Amino acid sequence: MKSSFLLAAFFAASVSFVTAQDYDLIIRGARLVDGTGRPAYVGDVAVRADRIVALGSLTGTARTEIDARGRVVTPGFIDVHTHSEDITDLPVAENFLRMGVTTIITGNCGGSKLNVAEFFANIVRTQVAINVATLIGHNTVRGQVMGGSFARPPTADELAKMCALVEQAMKDGAVGLSTGLIYLPGTFAKTDEIVALAKVASAHGGVYASHMRYENTRIIEALDELTTIAREAKIPAEVSHLKLSGPSAWGRADEVSAYLDRARTEGLAITHDQYAYTASSTGISQLIDAEFREGGAKRYKERLADPATKAKMVAEMKDSIAKGQRGDYTYAVVANFKADKRYNGKTIPQAAKLFRGADTLDDQIETILDIESRGGAQGVFHGMSEPDLKKFLALPHTMIASDAGVRRFGDAVPHPRGYGNNARVLGRYVRELHTLTLEDAVRKMTSLPATTFKLRDRGELRVGAIADLVVFDAEKVSDPSTYDDPHHYAVGFSDVIVNGVPVIRAEKLGDARPGKPVKLMP
Repeated sequence: MKSSFLLAAFFAASVSFVTAQDYDLIIRGARLVDGTGRPAYVGDVAVRADRIVALGSLTGTARTEIDARGRVVTPGFIDVHTHSEDITDLPVAENFLRMGVTTIITGNCGGSKLNVAEFFANIVRTQVAINVATLIGHNTVRGQVMGGSFARPPTADELAKMCALVEQAMKDGAVGLSTGLIYLPGTFAKTDEIVALAKVASAHGGVYASHMRYENTRIIEALDELTTIAREAKIPAEVSHLKLSGPSAWGRADEVSAYLDRARTEGLAITHDQYAYTASSTGISQLIDAEFREGGAKRYKERLADPATKAKMVAEMKDSIAKGQRGDYTYAVVANFKADKRYNGKTIPQAAKLFRGADTLDDQIETILDIESRGGAQGVFHGMSEPDLKKFLALPHTMIASDAGVRRFGDAVPHPRGYGNNARVLGRYVRELHTLTLEDAVRKMTSLPATTFKLRDRGELRVGAIADLVVFDAEKVSDPSTYDDPHHYAVGFSDVIVNGVPVIRAEKLGDARPGKPVKLMP
């Protein structure tokens, strides 16, 4: 009897010991927003290794405990539209972490790493702090096969080679195909070329993500092309950074939304992403028509040196300004001009006044042409209306995405979205303007991206899901980064956990780099 009692006591002590060591991490007393859109509830989250293993009112202890009373816990945010091919150069990716992003999708707008397997191997070797997925870029593939920005269709042999490159990328884990149809060389591609490549991605369960040909008054034409590709390739389609650009296009958000709804009613899987700002960012080169930039820098300079061709360039730029109802280039700001950093942060008229002594439209155009001849520059372009932005943001199929890359703190004057996008949604459009509920905003950052891009076991607070987690104060989260002064991290995020490992703890960045390549999982 005595031995039985001792055995029972030993067993009870053993259970207590195992229970006490059962978890690697417990987050206690938080307001849990699970990513599905369901109402928040108060509870605890327990993690073992890289998985969520329990939710609710939990007993026992863990090696690491976080008291999150008064704060919100959500799945880690998934940014579906980034340009982070240089992630291995800046592997900490602090600008993303500080706004709650634990997974990024790069390779957007047609530009990606060509060798996906090598890209993923380098991510593992470098040890990055966040998870990384990638699309395979149409411009990258086209440039590789066709040797340049040729204003022609590919030959049958070239198209076969392009398809083979997409096939290999998909086998290596790319989540789909991207296009950037305002950029060289993809701007010269016809729809049938894209359909052929999208069919390859579709066969592997991928997505077609497109920076469409037009985001202005011709946006319906662009949507017609996107839906044609989706229909003919039998592939889900993603509209990159949905917007109406330029005053002449403003006020058409309801028309665009109705078009997208009709496409879904017809059986197409159409989603869209959006950043929470009324300015975009791309190369200053986009202010010059593609036909004058085709063939690279040497051909551009030759055209610029020819008076007749230059006159055509200038005339086209003036016509574009008139059609866009912009007046001049005040809306365009130089973000990063490596040839002369004195331009950074200045509008085109300001740059023209400083370096040419006058800011007439002709002087502005000469400044733009000169910038391009000296290697080009990144720009920020103020061209959207907030009423349109809010309507697109509220659509149920809109995901939150920064359209940014990994930031080198203090370098140049980049768009603030790379530091504050998710925080801006939570602060301005949830807390202040009530455009979205907290639950829906989180859904647009988590489960909707995970489902759209087939990122298995991510984007939800549920037992068995990967433990990418974010803790933040819903009353304090904000984006101090501005257009004039962008280099400020988002605030209000106290803890960020990637694959079960705390990377930011009590607002302090640690040394852990637990990020992984994330491959398509059909």
